[in-house]
Amino acid sequence: MAIAVQKITLSSSRDIPFNKLVLSQSNVRRVKAGISVEELAESIARRGLIQSLHVRPVLDGEGQETGMFEVPAGGRRYRALEMLAKQKRLNKTTPVPCIVSAANSDILVDEVSLAENIERAPLHPLDQFRAFQAMREKGMTEEAIAAAFFVGVNIVKQRLRLVSVSPTLLNVYADDGMTLEQLMAFSVSHDHARQDQIWDAVRNSWQKEPYQIRRMLTETTVRASDKRAVFVGINAYEAAGGIVLRDLFQSDDGGWLQDVGLLDRLVSEKLTVIADEFAAQGWKWVEAALSLPYGVTHGLRKIEGVPLDITAEEQATREALQAELDRLTTEYEETDQLPDQIDQRLGEIEAALEALDNRPVRYDPAQVAMAGVFVGIDANGSLSVDRGYVRPEDERSAEADHETSDEEVDPETGEIRAPIMQRADITIGGQPAQADGEAEEDGLKPLPERLIIELTAHRTLALRDAVANNPQVALTMLLHKLVSDTFRITAPTGCLEASVKHLYLSGQSHEMKGSPSAQSERARHQSWGDHIPADDQTLWDWLEQLDDGTRLDLLAHCVSFGVNALYERPNPHAVSGISRHGLDVRLAQADRLAVATGLDMVAVGWKPTVENYLGRVTKGRILEAVREGAGERAAELIHHLKKGDMANEAERLLAGTGWLPEPLRMFDNATSDHVQPAALDEGDVDLPAFLVEQGEDTEATGPEDVLPAELIAAE
Repeated sequence: MAIAVQKITLSSSRDIPFNKLVLSQSNVRRVKAGISVEELAESIARRGLIQSLHVRPVLDGEGQETGMFEVPAGGRRYRALEMLAKQKRLNKTTPVPCIVSAANSDILVDEVSLAENIERAPLHPLDQFRAFQAMREKGMTEEAIAAAFFVGVNIVKQRLRLVSVSPTLLNVYADDGMTLEQLMAFSVSHDHARQDQIWDAVRNSWQKEPYQIRRMLTETTVRASDKRAVFVGINAYEAAGGIVLRDLFQSDDGGWLQDVGLLDRLVSEKLTVIADEFAAQGWKWVEAALSLPYGVTHGLRKIEGVPLDITAEEQATREALQAELDRLTTEYEETDQLPDQIDQRLGEIEAALEALDNRPVRYDPAQVAMAGVFVGIDANGSLSVDRGYVRPEDERSAEADHETSDEEVDPETGEIRAPIMQRADITIGGQPAQADGEAEEDGLKPLPERLIIELTAHRTLALRDAVANNPQVALTMLLHKLVSDTFRITAPTGCLEASVKHLYLSGQSHEMKGSPSAQSERARHQSWGDHIPADDQTLWDWLEQLDDGTRLDLLAHCVSFGVNALYERPNPHAVSGISRHGLDVRLAQADRLAVATGLDMVAVGWKPTVENYLGRVTKGRILEAVREGAGERAAELIHHLKKGDMANEAERLLAGTGWLPEPLRMFDNATSDHVQPAALDEGDVDLPAFLVEQGEDTEATGPEDVLPAELIAAE
């Protein structure tokens, strides 16, 4: 016979007037430290009593109920209600929801009180973060959330920042896979993919301290204390669309600027504006850069200026500032530590006095016309200006000054003509600055430096392959190198040196790896590598046994690795890198080598694509390419498209035309021009119908923004 399971009976609930409740002496919570009854009282006033009290009837000496109830569980809630009653915010007879247990229960009230306090499960921090986020999404402001839960607004911001971390990392934290401090470190960045990537890299490593995570997340950013950021200003950077990463959990020294390219552009633009201001003052040249090399003024003559006299108003201001400085110094001379306000004021006075003492300088206009200015940025982000330097090539004799003076006499009237103002030569970071209004028509700006480097890398690789397949050219090239070293080097380093420095084309586009030139070079190198002896003496003996033809082939292959036709930015100070003259010689020799080997970049497989050219230049450059390669009609039909669509259509139109950008064109010594294949006949152009329809965004690239209706109808 089955035994029936005894069912559990729960205590009943009822509303009991507050004045019928008393705090039980059996309540186990006695220590009051860290307990805030005031905040709970405000919570009850705002939300009501969320949890009921647990009570038992109070018995008299005869065991009869007295109508009063003691509270063994919920003492803090009782104290909060009591406070509200004393503040007249709660009626003493207000019914209070209570769970009433039997007075004759076998369970001690001490056990009930202890169980209620130790069995409660604390809320996981992530649940609190997500609750804050849900309230924020439903319209509560951060200030309102902070007021509702009696915490600072910054606490709410921190919690919301934590819940914005990658969901993958939040799940790891929820499963105790990472510490709260590590989660805080990940909140520095908003890039979930980068957060996940770094966690995968450090999760099994011993190097996963919070500071290391922060360093990895910000390694491609710029500190707000960086002189570039200070020079531009955080507000200007953010106004231009830049993002600042902030750490809400510890001092971040102003944060990190994420868009380094934007910051560098803003620095260049601001330096350009400043350089233009100096150019307007009549200086012959202005050289501006983020950092000017040490000794940049070496060999230049410094012109002297005359400091301007101080005005009466400036003198009065200086005397007042000096008097205030003396008074504050006397008043606080025996103070161990200055008050913050006084310390700040003293700094302001000293800075103002220094500015007044550093008098502006007036220069002779004739000297200004032949001198220049260096503009840089100090380590603290302030502007550094060094005026009045004359380059040796600008030095002129008095007679030359007279002969080349801009002041001329009109032969008819006898009056002195106004001098012709020459625009200053401005360089920003070593590159010439373009004046306003000098932009080429239809957006034909100079090709980006990085694009020229990549294009010349393609040409270098093709030249290597061409040299390796032309032993006679390689031999001539090597002899040219040896003869040049023999007769033109004044300080040789040894009795005889002739070497080929292998130039590694690193950091280039991925398409070079699969180009015909690269495949040819790789196959040729592997075929030779199978036969080259490793031992030095064996190698010598092997070389002696080769026939002349094989020796020339091997010579050409080795010489080809030294071909360097790369464009690189010349160093105007010639301290390191390549000079302007050296670059000109390199590119001229590369053109000569291309002619000697008959190099044809079209034949070796280069063709214009969105990735390697068309998507990286202006719309004007795209139209120029289509006009040269496919004809004027094709250019007119795509000129109204957005840049992305224009680049895609240009790639299709230029396919098979043999068009090349200038850095890749064959050099013709006879005409000194780069030879460019003729454009296709206009009748050969085949365009899809949508190209003749005007797009929504018709950015003007010429004098007309829309195609003629007759031309559209004809299409």
